[in-house]
Amino acid sequence: MMAAQQLDLVFGALADPTRRAILARLAEGEATVNQLVTPFRLSQPTISKHLKVLEHAGLVSRGREAQFRPVRLEAAPLAAAEQWIGEYRRFWEASFERLDTLVQDMKRKENDHG
Repeated sequence: MMAAQQLDLVFGALADPTRRAILARLAEGEATVNQLVTPFRLSQPTISKHLKVLEHAGLVSRGREAQFRPVRLEAAPLAAAEQWIGEYRRFWEASFERLDTLVQDMKRKENDHG
């Protein structure tokens, strides 16, 4: 899958607050679907649908341990999203630095004339 398509899937999956909450729970450790149903007060089919979206985006994987299929967080796609956002962080930081310089210049001029 192309990187841009993967990024689209990741951001699409992260757009839903329930899926973000599921990822936060999985960051604490793997869980079965049934273990995820209880805290979210959603039906098993609803949780499964959310997990399919997360799995399609590469954010979770499902293992096979006897009759259990634990769901695990897969962090690599989040790193790619963070890297993409990081490109804009440089823009924001540069903008704030320019704003800070402007404010300092204005304060200096005010003090010089005050």
